[in-house]
Amino acid sequence: MKILIIRFSSIGDIVLTTPIVRCIKQQIKGCELHFLTKKSFEHLLSSNPHIAKVHLLENRESLTIKKLKQEKFDYIIDLHHNLRTLKFKNGLGVTSYSFPKLNFKKWLLTHFKIDKMPKLHVVDRYFETVKPLGVKNDFIGLDFFTDENVSILGKVPKCSFITVAVGAKFKTKQLPIEKLIAICKGMKTPILLLGGKEDIVRGEALKNALHDQQIENWCGKLSIQESAEMVKHSKLLLTHDTGLMHIASAFQTKIVSVWGNTVPSLGMYPYRPENENSFSIHEVNNLSCRPCSKIGYDKCPKKHFKCMENQDVQAIQNAITRFLKA
Repeated sequence: MKILIIRFSSIGDIVLTTPIVRCIKQQIKGCELHFLTKKSFEHLLSSNPHIAKVHLLENRESLTIKKLKQEKFDYIIDLHHNLRTLKFKNGLGVTSYSFPKLNFKKWLLTHFKIDKMPKLHVVDRYFETVKPLGVKNDFIGLDFFTDENVSILGKVPKCSFITVAVGAKFKTKQLPIEKLIAICKGMKTPILLLGGKEDIVRGEALKNALHDQQIENWCGKLSIQESAEMVKHSKLLLTHDTGLMHIASAFQTKIVSVWGNTVPSLGMYPYRPENENSFSIHEVNNLSCRPCSKIGYDKCPKKHFKCMENQDVQAIQNAITRFLKA
């Protein structure tokens, strides 16, 4: 049997598909599993031993469909489910099963604060998609595999350290830098700052404000796989609602997660079915404007940004202390 999984983006969403990948491969005897995604996310899947081949979405969708037809798939598992994936399913013309995105229920939640979302993690909803194939959740959790040539030797401190994901894709998912400084202030454990090039300035501001502490700013200097290895070796990850949060889940690294305009009830919180006590969630409840979006904005639509400005710094610090002592 030959199966194609489709998920185009993004980092966290793709990492969240890995239990599906593992369970299909392990539970369907002789299955050959392929994955279709965007070029920019190939590195998240290329080292996964359960995947026989990663296919990349090209600018000309018709060309990609033509190449995929040559593979003669038996089934398509569509974990993205949008108009673009519909073109691929129609073009390949084989039996397909699609992930229910529940867009109307998300719209109700973000626009009218009416929560009709199922009390399930998105991973558990992914498994509803493959139920017709007889595939069941093994409840082992997420996977993340790094390339053999990825090395962080010489970069990792020899002592225990924590990692901090400085930014997030959208501004409304990020703590104001003053809040992040307040959380990290006085911390005795060395801190490694992680993020992309867009986070360099925030990282430097944090490092400069806490110049008397052991802090290294690796923002913009590491690939996502190198950042993943840093998280893997750290005692704890302090993060917003980010892809690194899900990578930390795969490595069993303890997680302190801070939520702004998005909410865990959308089903994208840390996935730890085997150990739900290894992460904490910090959010400002009872705000009439939250969640304002299922993804985020460049600035607060209400201009007050209470979902982050009103975060309980002491509670976040206490969670970090508790996990470091565990």
